[in-house]
Amino acid sequence: MSQFYFDTDNNRHKSFELPGAKPHYNPDRPGQVEHIFLDLALDIPNQSYHGICSIRLLPIRNGIDRLTLDAVNLNIKSVQVDEESQNFDYDGEQLSIQLAKATQVGKRLLIAIAYSVEKPQRGIYFIQPDKHYPNKPTQVWTQGEDEDSRFWFPCFDYPGQLSTSEIRVRIPKNLIAISNGELIDTQKDGDEKIYHWSQQQIHPTYLMTLAVGDFAEIRDEWQGKPVTYYVEKAREKDAKISMGKTPRMMEFLSDKYGYPYAFPKYAQVCVDDFIFGGMENTSTTLLTDRCLLDERAALDNRTTESLVVHELAHQWFGDLVVIKHWSHAWIKEGMASYSEVMWTEHEYSLEEAAYYRLLEARSYLSEDSSRYRRPMVTHVYREAIELYDRHIYEKGSCVYHMIRAELGEELFWQAIQTFVRDNAHKTVETIDLLRAIEKATGRNLAFLFDQYVYRGGHPDFKVAYSWDGDANLAKVTVTQTQADNNSGKDLFDLRIPIGFGYTQQTETTTDAKLSTQHSALSTLSSALSTFTVRVNEREQSFYFPLPEKPQFISFDVGNHFLKTVSLEYPVPELKAQLEFDPDPLSRICAAEALAKKGGLEVVKALSAALQNDSSWGVRIEVAKQLAEIKLDQAFDGLVLGLQDKNAVVRRAVVQALAKIKTHESYKAVKQLLQDGDPSYYVEAAAAHTVGAIATANSEEKPKEEKVIKLLKSVLEDKAGWNEVVRSGAVAGLAELKTSEAALNLLLEYTKLGIPQPLRLAAIRALGKISVGQNSVNLERILERLAELAKETFFLTQVSVVAALGQMETPKAGAILRSLADQTPDGRVRRQAEEAMANIQKNVGAESALRSLREELDQLKQQNQQLVSRLENLEAKAKS
Repeated sequence: MSQFYFDTDNNRHKSFELPGAKPHYNPDRPGQVEHIFLDLALDIPNQSYHGICSIRLLPIRNGIDRLTLDAVNLNIKSVQVDEESQNFDYDGEQLSIQLAKATQVGKRLLIAIAYSVEKPQRGIYFIQPDKHYPNKPTQVWTQGEDEDSRFWFPCFDYPGQLSTSEIRVRIPKNLIAISNGELIDTQKDGDEKIYHWSQQQIHPTYLMTLAVGDFAEIRDEWQGKPVTYYVEKAREKDAKISMGKTPRMMEFLSDKYGYPYAFPKYAQVCVDDFIFGGMENTSTTLLTDRCLLDERAALDNRTTESLVVHELAHQWFGDLVVIKHWSHAWIKEGMASYSEVMWTEHEYSLEEAAYYRLLEARSYLSEDSSRYRRPMVTHVYREAIELYDRHIYEKGSCVYHMIRAELGEELFWQAIQTFVRDNAHKTVETIDLLRAIEKATGRNLAFLFDQYVYRGGHPDFKVAYSWDGDANLAKVTVTQTQADNNSGKDLFDLRIPIGFGYTQQTETTTDAKLSTQHSALSTLSSALSTFTVRVNEREQSFYFPLPEKPQFISFDVGNHFLKTVSLEYPVPELKAQLEFDPDPLSRICAAEALAKKGGLEVVKALSAALQNDSSWGVRIEVAKQLAEIKLDQAFDGLVLGLQDKNAVVRRAVVQALAKIKTHESYKAVKQLLQDGDPSYYVEAAAAHTVGAIATANSEEKPKEEKVIKLLKSVLEDKAGWNEVVRSGAVAGLAELKTSEAALNLLLEYTKLGIPQPLRLAAIRALGKISVGQNSVNLERILERLAELAKETFFLTQVSVVAALGQMETPKAGAILRSLADQTPDGRVRRQAEEAMANIQKNVGAESALRSLREELDQLKQQNQQLVSRLENLEAKAKS
């Protein structure tokens, strides 16, 4: 297995490696770190602290006379070893300690480093109210992953070192401090209070944490262990809505992983301005406070539930079983992401879990096609944080699912439980997972890892079907379209099940009439004849003798493999598959294939599915496909979906109506926006859609000033949870690319003092609206983004990069270059550099094509009207 394989000679995919990327390895170990003790005193008003970091080290070889620790931008005051002062050198990034006595195996060293920190940029964050945000809470919190612990205490900062830890911290008495492990002591000292936490199970430095604030504490428990939720006061109810399933999740994961939750407590702390969704610090997860749901948000928001189970899953995969090197991060991130699928399956249904898998697969596929392709395991990068992408999260989840499908339910969980038990409180690499699978099941899955883990990519299948009535033979031709015609190195070798479905009842059903779709699906499931074939060539044809012609064909029964697939079946077979295939993902695939064929017959089939399919995930995808068919009748089928009981489906229908761009679609969405909807997200989608419809190239489009007035009223009246609805209005304004009035309104909402979620949305919107503005307004946008780029907050910088990356002027690249050079964050730096490449591609090409696109849109609109009339005439003639 070559971990250097990169597909860099494949011109269809950008390289993951940027200039400066190089192999990274864990450093040589001078010994085993046994314990880390931080004794700190915080000065919150001045965003500073001082204290002592004590490290107990057991040398593993004799004669070491120098120790090198990671320590970035710390003020090192003194270093002692066994209470004796030591000479040291410090260059701002590494602390080099010259030992007065060389190491001896078996003789422990106690290293004590006195240091202080002022206004840290990373690692530890001070959150305080200011003149722009006077209601912001006072908080201090840390973030160690990937290599940021070195910014708040000196350490051997890589995941291969596991030790126990201890944090004692002095803070104002009105605040509380939460850390890893157990609270072993608290002391009051005048206006201050000292909290002392101890973590007795070994873990890496990046999982050490501290959170300080005026939190409300909500107590729960699981099997006698404390389960606590810390939130800003007055949000206790939201905490229970958002995190109340945690004890049940702990029970579920303990059972699935075959290993009871290993730590003395589990705390979740919701903090302000957090730079991730969540971070799985050992026994003490930090979450963004934006994950807290109110009752209305909880109607159709499962993102928080997924986030909670994701971070909890890390307490096993990541905290109990620790990756030895960042290159193997997919082991933990993939399983945490797959645990979201598992929980969806457990809590809701198999169908909903299947749809969740599809969304994860699409997330990875988007990155693979538009950003870069890479192997999941690689140690060639610039900074480890670059590895935290959709390849290790979503593709990692898909790989775990393929392992489960390959092994079967019983053997899969035997393998996972063996892996956890054998490696608890240890470090692992990818090979350890393969070994655990073989140990538990006897199966060697190296073939799967070689194809999906150690190299980049996935198969792209084109599947065609025909029926020979004389011979009663079904012919299925499978083409791997991703394969190189010459070398064939991109070919996948997989055993894929192909099913043939029949719509009549089988002998196992009752004589009662099948009155519901669910009954029909269960009947058809038993009538699915399945054959497994080996697909390992660029193009292969398979022949299947069948008793009679099947009504539909299901490629990759169960849809377990990570792939793309294009179905080239006749319309009758696709319609039958859409209506009767028991697998929701296969029904979605049929809907996509039908939409490509178009026509009134297809519109009727999709409209029926939007009304009748039992799976809300299928109804969502059908709504998307209806909007792709350029017939006026598509609107009639689509608009009925606004009455769907499921808010997520209604949202998808509203988003799909943005592509219809007619007076009728505008009227329907405007009415919804004015009447309101139980879901924040549906209202947000409606606000966005009215702006999108207003850009139609037709005489019946709504007047721009009326649309702006409507969206302005949303901005003035719809403030609320996480600014979701008002952010939808901002997105709607951004669609009006030639409107100076819309731009002026957006610029107002980029000012400090605007609620942060709304402000970030407005910043991102500047990029989209810029492409239609005149040169004067373009300069205004660039000036504003240049000013915003100077702000140090991570999420602001990410939003600025997103805006600039959509622009079509070289001047945007200059701002991005400056931001990339100055930001301390590797994620922002990489995104800025990728955005610069996009701008170079956009400049010229987009500008030259814009007028052609507008003319083409007008022709499509006229053609749609003509074809729609023709379809109606043909339908009447047939009737």
